[in-house]
Amino acid sequence: QVQLVETGGGLVQAGGSLKLSCGASGRTFSRLPMGWFRQAPGKEREFVAAVAWTGGSTYYADSVRGRFTISRDNAKNTVYLQMNSLKPEDTAVYYCAAGGQWARLSLNRRDYDYWGQGTQVTVSS
Repeated sequence: QVQLVETGGGLVQAGGSLKLSCGASGRTFSRLPMGWFRQAPGKEREFVAAVAWTGGSTYYADSVRGRFTISRDNAKNTVYLQMNSLKPEDTAVYYCAAGGQWARLSLNRRDYDYWGQGTQVTVSS
């Protein structure tokens, strides 16, 4: 069982930056692909970014590529999402997710087995 806790959300003006963190419990973190998803009011949860369990591969949604950076520190059981040049349309609850051990990188939320409780990010115009 893996428990995930997101921190770092908040209110920021357009053009600003925020860094989200997701701490994971358990001894298997280094073997899990990790992802960030977000859900705005009235919309479905959507993929934002993912990083392979090796940390060597990453993937981003087109809407955030070039502005957001996902990274992980396996020694700290933590995955990060650095968000720069934020836009009002980035406003959402951001969720951290973990896939199965040794699993491939995935953009599909159904491939993730564990989810955090979410952290609110609000970008004002």
